[in-house]
Amino acid sequence: MKKSDKSKHNICIASIKRSTFKPYDYKFTKFYESNGEFTYSGIGLELKENELIICSTVIYSDNYSILTTQRLISNKARIKTIGKLINSKDNGYGMFKSTKDDFVFGSIRLESGIDLEYFIETGKASMIMIHGVRTLIRTQEMTVKNIENMARIWNKKNEK
Repeated sequence: MKKSDKSKHNICIASIKRSTFKPYDYKFTKFYESNGEFTYSGIGLELKENELIICSTVIYSDNYSILTTQRLISNKARIKTIGKLINSKDNGYGMFKSTKDDFVFGSIRLESGIDLEYFIETGKASMIMIHGVRTLIRTQEMTVKNIENMARIWNKKNEK
């Protein structure tokens, strides 16, 4: 059974909330409960059918990374790279605990063998992109029922 974009979105948002400190008002990084919360019109993001935005790190309009339920989009110095996360693997998260840098680069290896770098805001905000990407990749090995159960459990723990 195919996993819906909504179920992937739900588990990623639950994972992000579970691992990120409140308040969620970071300088470059945000997560999105709905696509309507994404306010960066200058980026020109065109979503595919049913695609939902999970999180983003936007340094400015030429340097950003956006994770959706179907793709990771990264624009580094006006060079845009888009990768589908199907059969991709985590490559690491850089020095995300750095106190001297505002951001670092994480990386995934796409099914094609190409490495795709993405922006991670350092410090507490790093958990948003790291857990968004990590969770979305891990959902590939989960059943729809596993995803729904895990999201429900994490959301209950978050409410407390």
